[in-house]
Amino acid sequence: MIQGCFEDPGMLAPARTVKIDFDGGAFVLRSPEPLRPYARCVGEWLEHWAEHTPDAPALAERDEQGEWRVLTWSALRRLVGSVAQSLLGLRLPPAKPVVVLSDNAMDHALLMLATMHIGRAVCTVSSAYCRLTRDYSKVHGILGTLDPALVYASDSAIYGAAVSSARLDAVAVFSRGAEACPGALAFSSLTRTIESDEVRTAFEAILPDTPAKYLLTSGSTGHPKVVVNTHRMLCANQQMIAQVWRFLEQEKPVVLDWLPWSHTFGGNHNMNLVLRHGGTLYIDDGRPAPGLVDKTVRNLREVRPTLYFNVPRGFDMLLPYLESDEALARGFFSGLRMLFYAGAALPQATWERLQAVARKVRREPVWFTTSWGSTETSPAVTNAHWQLDRAGCLGLPLPGMELKFVPNGEKLELRVRGVSVFPGYRNAPDLTAQAFDDEGYYKIGDAGYLVDPDRPERGVVFNGRVTEDFKLTTGTWVSVGTLRVKVVSALAPLAQDVVVTGHDRDEIGVLIFLQPAARELPPEELKARVRDALLSLRADGGGSSQAPARALLLPDAPDADAGEITDKGYVNQRAVLTRRAADVAALYAGGADPRVVLAR
Repeated sequence: MIQGCFEDPGMLAPARTVKIDFDGGAFVLRSPEPLRPYARCVGEWLEHWAEHTPDAPALAERDEQGEWRVLTWSALRRLVGSVAQSLLGLRLPPAKPVVVLSDNAMDHALLMLATMHIGRAVCTVSSAYCRLTRDYSKVHGILGTLDPALVYASDSAIYGAAVSSARLDAVAVFSRGAEACPGALAFSSLTRTIESDEVRTAFEAILPDTPAKYLLTSGSTGHPKVVVNTHRMLCANQQMIAQVWRFLEQEKPVVLDWLPWSHTFGGNHNMNLVLRHGGTLYIDDGRPAPGLVDKTVRNLREVRPTLYFNVPRGFDMLLPYLESDEALARGFFSGLRMLFYAGAALPQATWERLQAVARKVRREPVWFTTSWGSTETSPAVTNAHWQLDRAGCLGLPLPGMELKFVPNGEKLELRVRGVSVFPGYRNAPDLTAQAFDDEGYYKIGDAGYLVDPDRPERGVVFNGRVTEDFKLTTGTWVSVGTLRVKVVSALAPLAQDVVVTGHDRDEIGVLIFLQPAARELPPEELKARVRDALLSLRADGGGSSQAPARALLLPDAPDADAGEITDKGYVNQRAVLTRRAADVAALYAGGADPRVVLAR
């Protein structure tokens, strides 16, 4: 099935691109295939499938008894219409968004779709701001910036205090425990309203440039900014993907996904893919964290996804289960057309381990691929719609997108222009102006280069964040993103992740978050294996900018409560360096600390 897919242009678009060179070393890549017409708004997908495949499963989640509750496309449309009518009946102040504070769930999806169906913007805020802390200052700041008309959360016992203490002039809605919060509404009451022609009138008034969502940028780059996502952006981006993943027009996707809807990967790329193609989305109540990954494994024993999306940490945490349980692996890979990673660079060791498991349980190699983009690009800019032989390639620009390479120091900075690029940050004209260059390209902040300068159709390689990189005191630049992946692969299977150090110092170091099994090894054996891995990097030709000279073994895992792990499951380098400044100092204090390993 997979091998034939690569050779059939009816299943995958051929790898093609146009390269336009400019003076000074800059150049642009764009697809030679024009972008075809796309939906006016997100709700058109829902209307289409409710009419054409009314009895097909659309959305599923586990109920309180652990059974799958499934909504068909017709049932989903009916409930969305009821909630939409309830929102209209509340006569909410115009131009103010609906804000969601809790995790992925069916009620969350109904509210999100209903809000967009009547031309109002919805914003999902990371649940961690309420769920993992009693310091609500961050969520209060976000709510103050958003100025919502309505705030929803799943359970007042978890989110009620954060909502009530924010003192908002907004309607509060909870799926559970609304009666405990004076004035709050029960979500179930919104689903019992009879839809009227008012919903159709509001739906037909939506324009392509009507805001559909507000998304917050990652806190890893500073204070979150509010990114406007229009219906045009979201619908055009899915059309781009459909033109390169042509098999989606013939095979309705089945997706099991945990990725949070507060981020563009889960909320735009994955959810909208299912909506666009009339597939089925199973909401995964697990995530890549100790204790929670077991829920994902349980779900994978029951659901057979055709497409599986995850971040590198998610694949790392699944691998021990897949490697030790052949029945699980056989079931997981049985109907799988594609494995997809994004959100962070993937270590080559993870890639190879997944391919090795797949080879044991199926004849054909699994198609492992990726894409690249950001919250501001809704999200996909590039896509690797051909067979890759290793991690690192980001693919090629999608139809309708232009990718510009601009010399910046020792790197090529990437900039993006196209129909799915955002119009700007909400209520922030100065930040918006700073985000674009004079030609209207969005300055995304990443760097990249061509796999083969003579054959640009072979794709683009990610080369780290421009702002993450630093110089050693020797004047040598260090590419943090690419080095991190290289070190994690060299340390496999010992390291969960690493944080690169060395700014204003004369050599690179790494803080190593160990895998649980590695922490159980005798200390001297562990240090010897880490030392060997570091020495092998140097033996492979890594100079001072590509081979850490020292490492510090951290005794604990990244602390999500302290912001060291993002919602998407990857390590926040800046937060770790700030919080563990004492560990960085110990790393460079002459090697006296027993946790330090020197590469010599």
